[in-house]
Amino acid sequence: MNIEISQPANLPSRFGMFKVKAFKEGAKEHLVIAKEPFGEVVNVRIHSECLTGDAIGSLKCDCRDQLEASLKYIEEHNGMVIYLRQEGRNIGLLNKINAYALQDKGFDTIEANHQLGFKADERTYEIVDFILKHYGITKINLLTNNPKKLMGLKGAQIVNRIPIVIKANKYNEDYLKVKKEQMGHLLDK
Repeated sequence: MNIEISQPANLPSRFGMFKVKAFKEGAKEHLVIAKEPFGEVVNVRIHSECLTGDAIGSLKCDCRDQLEASLKYIEEHNGMVIYLRQEGRNIGLLNKINAYALQDKGFDTIEANHQLGFKADERTYEIVDFILKHYGITKINLLTNNPKKLMGLKGAQIVNRIPIVIKANKYNEDYLKVKKEQMGHLLDK
């Protein structure tokens, strides 16, 4: 794995003061947003990019809410958010918008991905193992509802899963239902 790594930099944000570092993997540039000092067990959120949710505030998903809850948690308890450039469960922005168009016609998120020739979730997490090794992290508390993330990490022991509880809205109720019932997401209510 040929990865370029930036220098660390300060990032004051509305969630707190963080250190950031970028990891360039081919054409994808991932970001670590960290608050130190880390303990023996590090709080980690693996967050996949969602331009429509994270930047625009789309109500069709819970991505921005999960990101904001994670940044607040990391500010309070230290740790890191690993922001992966895997837009639309790694199908890319163009295909994600095409999937949205299919959803407008009644397909759920998984059906829409299948119509476009993709699996329900195309994301991978090898870069996370690389990042954790880079920081010397071997034990983590993982902020997630996604069981694939619990199984996808090889380089660190997951000591605890910290659920991210987000209240549904009328636009993302079906989306969250599909995540829970078809993708096995651990949506604690």
